[in-house]
Amino acid sequence: MRLRGRKGIRESLEEQQDIVVLNPKEYKGKWSSLFGNDRPIHVEFGMGKGQFISQMSYRNQEINFIGVDMYDELIRRASEKGRLAWAEEEVESPPNLQLALMNIENVEDVFEEGELERIYLNFSDPWPKKKHGRRRLTHPRFLDKYVRILNERGEIHFKTDSVSLFEFSLNAFADYGLQMTNISLNLHAEGPNEEFVMTEYESKFYSQGMNIHRCEAIVGQEALERYGKQRLSKYGV
Repeated sequence: MRLRGRKGIRESLEEQQDIVVLNPKEYKGKWSSLFGNDRPIHVEFGMGKGQFISQMSYRNQEINFIGVDMYDELIRRASEKGRLAWAEEEVESPPNLQLALMNIENVEDVFEEGELERIYLNFSDPWPKKKHGRRRLTHPRFLDKYVRILNERGEIHFKTDSVSLFEFSLNAFADYGLQMTNISLNLHAEGPNEEFVMTEYESKFYSQGMNIHRCEAIVGQEALERYGKQRLSKYGV
């Protein structure tokens, strides 16, 4: 994907040190200190224009959020949406949101082992050709990275409109030995599910009548134990 950004975009990002991180490797193992607290850290890999991560930061102020993308222009757009999400409270600089410019290939250079509690993968590029399978963000080589940087409460939350990517991902999670739950083949079957924040793509696809597929993969031991206690409760058992 090639994006045309505004002139002076890098300069604009450099002026937003309150929420934009242009050299995220400097914060490996230190993200809590950047936020100024030890609250859980949730990261969206491939945040696009930032609607999801911005709204999540506003709705869940007890959690720290990091939006990740590799394009300057998307970081800029996300910074605008992040500030807009908090404008109602007259907060110019979202206290629990950071936007990191980086390639997801390098996550282990940016996050320490066990530093994150949750990873969001929303509408990642499906890379439909078989020869490009290793580029899919749910490929086992990426799962290796995620498992290392997630902590004992770690989870991966995944959404896509692509049937082929969803099938691939369910198999990849299963083959990797990850417990899956809350699997949905049509998340908004009964109308917009208010429990979940929509991304830009999600809103577009939903308006076109497309099914949104979603699942959660449980990684950390503490998360697994919690799941074990709760897994039958939704069936009234």
